[in-house]
Amino acid sequence: MLRITVHLRDEWLLIPCTDPSLHVCWLGSEAISRYTTSYPKREIQADSTFRIRRCVDGGLLSLEDPIKDVLQDNDFIELVIQGDQWMPKQMDLIKSKSVHMSTCLFSMLKWISLDGNSLTTGDLLGLGKVTDTVIHLSEVLSSVKAEKKVNEVVYGVNTGFGNFAQTRIPNDQLKELQDNVIRSHSAGVGAPLSPERTRMLLALRINVLAKGFSGVSMETLNAIVAAFNASCLSWVPEQGTVGASGDLAPLAHLVLGLMGEGVMWSPQSGWADARAVLEGHGLTPLILKPKEGLALINGTQMITALGVEAVERAQAIARQADIIAALTIQTLKGTPKAFDPDIHAVRPQQGQVEVAWRLRSVLHSDVFHSEISVKGGERVQDAYTLRCCPQVHGVANDTIAFVKKILTTELNSATDNPLVFAERGITISGGNFHGEYPAKALDFLAIGVHELANISERRIERLCNPSLSELPAFLVKNGGLNSGFMIAHCTAAALVSENKVLCHPSSVDSLSTSAGTEDHVSMGGWAARKALRVVQHVEQVLAIELLAACQALEFHRPLKTTPPLEKVYGLVRSVVRPWDRDRAMSPDIEAVHKLIQQEKVGVWCALRLILRHWKSARPLSFMCWAREILPLLPLEKLRYSSISYSGKFEKIYKKKKRKYKFIVPCLNIVLFNMCVHYIMKHVKVSGHV
Repeated sequence: MLRITVHLRDEWLLIPCTDPSLHVCWLGSEAISRYTTSYPKREIQADSTFRIRRCVDGGLLSLEDPIKDVLQDNDFIELVIQGDQWMPKQMDLIKSKSVHMSTCLFSMLKWISLDGNSLTTGDLLGLGKVTDTVIHLSEVLSSVKAEKKVNEVVYGVNTGFGNFAQTRIPNDQLKELQDNVIRSHSAGVGAPLSPERTRMLLALRINVLAKGFSGVSMETLNAIVAAFNASCLSWVPEQGTVGASGDLAPLAHLVLGLMGEGVMWSPQSGWADARAVLEGHGLTPLILKPKEGLALINGTQMITALGVEAVERAQAIARQADIIAALTIQTLKGTPKAFDPDIHAVRPQQGQVEVAWRLRSVLHSDVFHSEISVKGGERVQDAYTLRCCPQVHGVANDTIAFVKKILTTELNSATDNPLVFAERGITISGGNFHGEYPAKALDFLAIGVHELANISERRIERLCNPSLSELPAFLVKNGGLNSGFMIAHCTAAALVSENKVLCHPSSVDSLSTSAGTEDHVSMGGWAARKALRVVQHVEQVLAIELLAACQALEFHRPLKTTPPLEKVYGLVRSVVRPWDRDRAMSPDIEAVHKLIQQEKVGVWCALRLILRHWKSARPLSFMCWAREILPLLPLEKLRYSSISYSGKFEKIYKKKKRKYKFIVPCLNIVLFNMCVHYIMKHVKVSGHV
């Protein structure tokens, strides 16, 4: 699917094009339609004539040409209604936007201060959002001044690279050496990383350089930060790294654009000549000093950046998998007995205990009443796919937590070679560039999170199979004439089968490179890319289960499930109507997939849980917030700090109740207001108040 950004009058519109064979005329009409919907008072006649030009080169597009023949993904075009004025061509456009950007930096959504020590996975994911977040460096580095004359032999400073490490390079060729290493190592292939992922990659490289052990000058580092803040992003192909010595090929492509060579992307220009993009934003191409070429490309940043996206998305889907499973359990008239707290207290695995609590919180209980459970009665026990959700989902949660810890350390580590220790006045060659840590962790992530899809597919089978569900076959009336969820289940099965292959660890493989010098590698780049594919498949399988569970609920009407699950049902029905006869299912699956990616399912249930506790007779303690409510919300810093300190606070509170008796109500109010403010803002944006 192509995504084209259209500039119409004073607005930029992102238009998804699912059928690239459509004509350019359709793109213009769709942009006008979206503009008039957003600004109904700014009338544009539906039959208005218009012309379209590319922002990059000002080329006029024929309205009869197929989109795929004249535009590429992430291209920018300008649409002008008859009577309006054209904007300036590429260079003037970029420059005017650059001036506007420089005056607006302080009003942007978020500043991130990078010091090389405190970057979190959530921060890095936020940095990937184009133009939403900018960077500044928190302190001046004690970096080695690259201008000094180099007398001793230092790898990568005055020697060749890899198998040429023993070759001494004369001082008058040191700059050429750094330029050459970037050009020769820019040998990647495949599709380019998206602008969001490239921003994450560049931000992470800045964070590593900010530690001060790489030997780059502040001039170079500030130039890279300026390019990031302007979203001037190099073309970085996703294939070509073996994960040692670091991600050489992708990082070389990242630096190549900063040198003004190859192509770059920015929100104002789309893909264009790198030098033109930089100069259009008032930036100058990098001029590398000794050591800087190697310092900029030697590290595990691509593995880690893609891994961060994978683990953050995995955590989001794991939160919601429990709610989706609960809805399936309810429609299959399952019993919540297996989630009794005493069962899980005698096997106190953290993830298992948390999942069991979430299931208890939304299923039939004294607090939340379900008419389906009351009428259907309770079985003695259910099949494993229902009964063992805490055990299976739980270990996925614990796996995600383990991987997140590994990646958080990797985010704030110096992973290039050689490393410069300015206080000691020495430069030492080592092996921190080896990607084995993130590679192994991401292979583990794929295996762990895949199980959410594996068990979900089996629950979909139970929903669709009338002998197991006591529901109409494939969840549709007039079976035979209608096929219902028959092929949707096949899609889930196909995705799960693909995952089984993708879960084969890439890090168990190694091939010797660089004439035997680099004779053991991690293959971490593929570990990260396939982990992302596994996570996406898990999201899609759970989207199908959520659709199937909501459709199954239709056959229990007029009976209602618990209030939290009814809210989830209502959220799904706000974007997908029930099936009374066959229709194309792909758009519905995609619509619910987006809900899951935006974490809407978990937000609704968290809101209900907060209101439940707020209205209950017993006061909601600080420990309850930390251990029960916050794990459902995507508030990472608050959640982990609360859980970390809740145990200590509980011990202190028990010993000194009188001293702290006024603190607890204050904490309750503050936390409640923070969470409700976040949730209501989230719900309001989604349009489901």
